[in-house]
Amino acid sequence: MILALLALALALLPAVLALINLSALRTPEPEAASGTVSILIPARNEATTIAATVEAALASRGIPVEVLVGDDHSTDATAEIVRAIAARDPRLRLVAVPALPEGWTGKNHACAALAAEAGGDRLLFIDADVTLEPAAAAALAAHSAKEGAALVSGVPRQRMGSLGEWLTVPMINFLLVGYLPVPMMRRDPRPALGAACGQLVMFAADAYRSTGGHGAIRTSLHDGVVLPRLLRTAGHRTDLVAGHALATCRMYRGFREAWAGFSKNAHEGMATPRALPVWTLLLFGGQVLPALLVLAALVGLVSDAAGLVAAAALLIALATRAAITLVTREPAATIPLHPATVLVALAIQWNVLLRKKRAGAAVWKGRSYPVGSEKATTAETAPRPR
Repeated sequence: MILALLALALALLPAVLALINLSALRTPEPEAASGTVSILIPARNEATTIAATVEAALASRGIPVEVLVGDDHSTDATAEIVRAIAARDPRLRLVAVPALPEGWTGKNHACAALAAEAGGDRLLFIDADVTLEPAAAAALAAHSAKEGAALVSGVPRQRMGSLGEWLTVPMINFLLVGYLPVPMMRRDPRPALGAACGQLVMFAADAYRSTGGHGAIRTSLHDGVVLPRLLRTAGHRTDLVAGHALATCRMYRGFREAWAGFSKNAHEGMATPRALPVWTLLLFGGQVLPALLVLAALVGLVSDAAGLVAAAALLIALATRAAITLVTREPAATIPLHPATVLVALAIQWNVLLRKKRAGAAVWKGRSYPVGSEKATTAETAPRPR
């Protein structure tokens, strides 16, 4: 019974936070948007997605935009595709990213190179597989101005095309909505409460440059965590909005790619010796243990009373996940997979933590980075598509 009561308590925590956060996280309106926006897209071997990404960015309305694509030494047709579109739209420019210096991660270096070329009042960084809605840039700019936030971010609607993606990608929104107290984040300037999604993040250009931007986090593989904390440390406000109506993204294709992608920045998130045991208690205890106890009750291993409490915890956990999934427009078919999704997420984190102790390396986009090291290496392997 004690385990069942613990599971119920741990299931209630994200349920209450999600109820509060789903009301607090709104899609901003593009009203009263002013100034200009530079849409900045780092790209390395993105020939399959870059045309749609660029065309959607150029279709932005409500605020003047320029679109800069940083070609980070692609070996496919990325640069040629961008040049062809730029030939008919002068708002688009291709920026050749310089060779990766020692001590930089690839995305941070490409983003810094793009920011150096940008002329907008606000800088909107998007990944090369993110498709903006026409009002997105204006809406984010208007929200930034209205709220006085130097950084505004949101999670795009996540498109998923395989079971492997269903078992991994939904954790992004579940963790943000279920465990980050958004109203407190907005009131409390502590850096630890800062959060963003690196797929879609807008900066006030002056705040970005005064804090050093991506150059100040050059060794990081988790810009969504480190950048908002950097700005908050400097005294700037940061904010999160509902991003599912602003953009869409298919970030990975298949389980193997998703595992590698979520592994590459885990050591800057959950996968630390202090944090991961706590996250394991919260996630396993509240999202997986209820299902295990219900099964145990069905076969007579625990009492009927404990089984009923566990069933209540399971219903709360699944209802929480269902609410987040439906509001963020993710596939409803992922909801019954929720306990397995949490187990996969914990497996990724523990694998990274143990690999870190074995001095392993994270490999992404053909580059290898020592896990947990103070410096990222620039060792190159054959580039591979995202």
